[in-house]
Amino acid sequence: MSKDPYRVPITGADRARAALALHLAAAMTDLAPERVAGGGRGKVACRARWLALYLTHVVHGWTLDRVGHAFGVTRSTVAMACRWGEAARDVDSFDQAMNAVETLMRAVFDGPALEVA
Repeated sequence: MSKDPYRVPITGADRARAALALHLAAAMTDLAPERVAGGGRGKVACRARWLALYLTHVVHGWTLDRVGHAFGVTRSTVAMACRWGEAARDVDSFDQAMNAVETLMRAVFDGPALEVA
């Protein structure tokens, strides 16, 4: 039996998807991306980080484990973020904002790949 911890494979493309969610959450909450990613316990930064986790899970359909590995957090943290996100969608303004951001994220990643030379 291997002593290495189990890790879900995370690709560079996965990291780009997670980074976009984090930067959008930062922009939506008027925070610096570093503060959202930083892991601090301030309520606003924490909720912005939860927003990024939730968006990544919903838009890309990733498992909680995969989202957690992409962001460097535990599965239980992602589960808490998703419960919070689903509950927050009961507020019309939050739900409308999430619909808009989800549409944007899907447009970025579901469109044709851009080849740059």
